[in-house]
Amino acid sequence: MADAIALIDDLFFLAKVHETAKHTGVILETAATGEQLLKAAAGSPAALILVDLNAKQGALDAIERMYAANGQGSPRRVIAFLSHVQTDLAERARRAGCQDVMPRSKFTQNLAEILRGAKS
Repeated sequence: MADAIALIDDLFFLAKVHETAKHTGVILETAATGEQLLKAAAGSPAALILVDLNAKQGALDAIERMYAANGQGSPRRVIAFLSHVQTDLAERARRAGCQDVMPRSKFTQNLAEILRGAKS
């Protein structure tokens, strides 16, 4: 059973996330599209969802639908990340309900700590 689910379609970055998850003892399930993320989240008690807002297949839409389905918000921690210059996209993610939106550099720097949060 997964501790975290990630929507990341950049294969090189996904490999880094998988490796960090392995080192932190976190079981990571991945999704390549927003639809796959929603399906995985519906069938998993994973406490953490990671979303690359630059994923080409429905990342923001998946966040919006996840929060809409849960009324006041997701019972899980959802962390979205993007390029630091994409301020409009970051604001759209916050309006959609995502409580944690951060630049990709900060996400990468804190990745091990973020993943450990899936276990607590």
